[in-house]
Amino acid sequence: MHISPGLLAVASFVATAATVTNAFVVNKQFYPSIVYITKSNASMMVRLSFPFHSIVIYVQALILVYILFQIVRKIFFGELRASEAEHLSERAWHAVLETCLAFTVFRDDFSPLFVMQFVALLFVKSFHWLADDRVDMMERSPVITLKFHLRMMCIVAFLGATDSYLVSHAYFTTLLKGASAQIVFGFEYAILMALVIHVTIKYVLHMHDLRTAQAWENKAVYLLYAELLINLIRCVLYGLFAAVMLRVHSFPLFSVRPFYLSLRALHKAINDVILSRRAINAMNNLFPVVSAEDLSAMDATCIICRDEMTPESTPKRLPCGHVFHTHCLRSWFQRQQTCPTCRTDILGVVQFFFGTCPSLPASFFFICRLC
Repeated sequence: MHISPGLLAVASFVATAATVTNAFVVNKQFYPSIVYITKSNASMMVRLSFPFHSIVIYVQALILVYILFQIVRKIFFGELRASEAEHLSERAWHAVLETCLAFTVFRDDFSPLFVMQFVALLFVKSFHWLADDRVDMMERSPVITLKFHLRMMCIVAFLGATDSYLVSHAYFTTLLKGASAQIVFGFEYAILMALVIHVTIKYVLHMHDLRTAQAWENKAVYLLYAELLINLIRCVLYGLFAAVMLRVHSFPLFSVRPFYLSLRALHKAINDVILSRRAINAMNNLFPVVSAEDLSAMDATCIICRDEMTPESTPKRLPCGHVFHTHCLRSWFQRQQTCPTCRTDILGVVQFFFGTCPSLPASFFFICRLC
């Protein structure tokens, strides 16, 4: 059974109005009615029956947060794409599970304020995820409007200022009042600040690429090293967080999954840097330049950039026999080390035939073309 957000909002407002009306009818006066509302379990909670279980929530507060989220989302992002909505839903589900685990760690600090802070954290996280997905869309979108740039600059500035303030607030609160759940919020917002820095770097690089008349060859290099740096910062922050929590509280079980994902992303980034450098080195030192005679006897269109190849552009022939611009291959190998046409593993072929041999004979390319 599907429950629409609008129907849920209407039901919650009706239930809240009925509860407030009942409190004033029973108590007749303002102050006793407020005490009744705040102390009565029937007034503070509404049971929502779902097929799998019953969850007790503060319905009205969550509905207001949901409405605020939709308003802010509409202002800064407009309509979400299907992929963005899917990523947001998946990440939010994992964040809710991690929040439930955090509740078990901080049982003594559990309070309405504590719940409100976690809801606010999830609220801010959602816009970080949307900003990350939206800036990645710049590379695939043929037209980038002025409205898009205004929205991106505003949301990045807003998220950066919010993260900075909340990190400083958690830090000074911990100094004044000692170890508490503010340690968790401080590290969470510090990690989100690293994500804002990553989004800003990607946005600046994409902007520079859009302003250049020709394709920017070094863009992929900067993106690769930026991802490596941010993943390293995230791993360091999670390591510090685990060490601090073990010292002042207990092991933060809810941070195991994001810590593991950060370590895996760091490993992948390091591996991508190493493999891309190997592929580019092989292209520069091993793969031959195609002559003008060979270009005239073949289709001289580079399928990466769709431009015609000329002898002045020094096109390179891969072991599989396909030919591309040198600058196109350099940009391609920053992302993956396969042939753009046939998906042959370039490094695997070179390693299989000649290992780390510094040069390749012409017979190597003839054998590969026969294969």
